[in-house]
Amino acid sequence: MLKFLSKVRIEFNALDPRAASSMEFLAQCHARNAKESNPTCQVQVNRRTDDSPPKITVTFVNGVEETFDANLTPAQDIRNSILEKGQYIEAEQMFREAGEKWPVDIPEEELRQPRGRGEGK
Repeated sequence: MLKFLSKVRIEFNALDPRAASSMEFLAQCHARNAKESNPTCQVQVNRRTDDSPPKITVTFVNGVEETFDANLTPAQDIRNSILEKGQYIEAEQMFREAGEKWPVDIPEEELRQPRGRGEGK
């Protein structure tokens, strides 16, 4: 997950019951596999003492920043969102390195073609 990020900022009050998702996400960021995937990713923690809702702000390697409401969003959903956007970033990078334009234009007639049901069917 961290391989797609340059920075993670997690803000929460540790005594607030709404902080569960933030603390779980922080644990995921400190997991060995996550750290090994991108040792240069900065993980910042801002432990708050006020009643502000917990939030997680991530900066992707392409500079795009996104903030998640960690009170309403489970840590796994945040992780899945990062992975999904990361796959998009990887695809974009592959196309650009191959000299192809991005985003890819798919001709309208190809979009209308029926999808195959697999081999032999």
